[in-house]
Amino acid sequence: MRNGTDGGIDVVDPRSLGLCPERLERIDAWMRALVADKKLAGLSVMVSRRGRTGFFRAHGLADLARGTPFAADTITRIYSMTKPLTSVAAMMLYEEGRFQLDDPVARFLPEFSEMRVLTGGNRITFESEPARRPITIRDLLTHTSGLTYGFMEATLVDELYRRNGVDFHLADASLAEVVGRVAKLPLLSQPGAQWNYSVATDVLGHLVAVVSGRDFADVLRERVIGPLGMSDTDFQVHPDKLPRLAANYTLSRDRSLRLYDDAVDTPFAKPPAIASGGGGLTSTAADYMRFCRFVLNRGELDGVRLLGRKTVDLMLTNHLPGDLASMGTPRFAESSYTGIGFGLGFSVMLDPARAQILGSPGEVAWGGVASTAFWIDPAEDMAVVLLTQLVPSSALPIRRELRVLTYASVVDQGVSG
Repeated sequence: MRNGTDGGIDVVDPRSLGLCPERLERIDAWMRALVADKKLAGLSVMVSRRGRTGFFRAHGLADLARGTPFAADTITRIYSMTKPLTSVAAMMLYEEGRFQLDDPVARFLPEFSEMRVLTGGNRITFESEPARRPITIRDLLTHTSGLTYGFMEATLVDELYRRNGVDFHLADASLAEVVGRVAKLPLLSQPGAQWNYSVATDVLGHLVAVVSGRDFADVLRERVIGPLGMSDTDFQVHPDKLPRLAANYTLSRDRSLRLYDDAVDTPFAKPPAIASGGGGLTSTAADYMRFCRFVLNRGELDGVRLLGRKTVDLMLTNHLPGDLASMGTPRFAESSYTGIGFGLGFSVMLDPARAQILGSPGEVAWGGVASTAFWIDPAEDMAVVLLTQLVPSSALPIRRELRVLTYASVVDQGVSG
């Protein structure tokens, strides 16, 4: 593997980072096979260690219909990889003394003052009881609020979300209005009792807006995205950048790729009615790696500090009494959550042996519904960003496969070895 640049991304000799070039080439072969077998239209992978990029490749097409190559500057929908950025914005306000993590959400969003929890019912009517305690801001950050997602299609509360328009990608309402719809519906569980993936980070985005007195999208752009130099990350792909947006695909019943969202005729080409803090951003590999390096640097990047070191440490710590499996979530998407906890905006690796996957205790990660993913490993001073566009993320086990390939390339005695 040569030194130099790949599509404008500086790539150094991986051996200087304790990475094996021959083993990294297995990633390249894996990527090529996914494209050749028509499982993915295209994808990119970036591996960084000690603040430098030791591997970057892009293969396949960003747009099958137009023949656009998947490149270093390809823009993708990162969906739930938006959540960690929203969490950072909230924690910046926390550092300013605007709130405490155990403050009730209702202190700032009074519509959450009288929450009830589902106890039974059917599609016609439901039964509920009062919440035993208020939802806290920490509950929003850790997905222990009792909220859910309508797309889960697993419970009566999910159905109530769909029936009542709880969708933060809608164009018929404001952020405040959709949050108001959420507050009128029962919770799936008592606050703090279970871990349920949910619209909590969208509610958190609205709370950021209320606490700061500013539009949430403006706060995220001006306080997080801009200072970190993430120049291709936004809630809208502007006209001059639209040719770089990848199309989004799904698998048909015959396992062939079918268009899910076009690269040109897409809602992301227009300013969104709602800036979704839970899933609204688009980004590039280089941009998101800058965010990963900011986390690895404990709140600072290129001389710009957004968070204090102790605040980042708190975010990267498991805030659950056990792992996700013990909190009612044995499996989500293609990942087992045994041995995995949750911090303030990230999943947290607790025990790689129990999780049955390579990794390090304290590693944080998350992904998006279009099969994008990242993980940040402070113990190895390492980060990986995977970008592609295939809905849903459970369609292929590519995240687990890539984790094995990337960790297998680490051959030194550790970051201090």
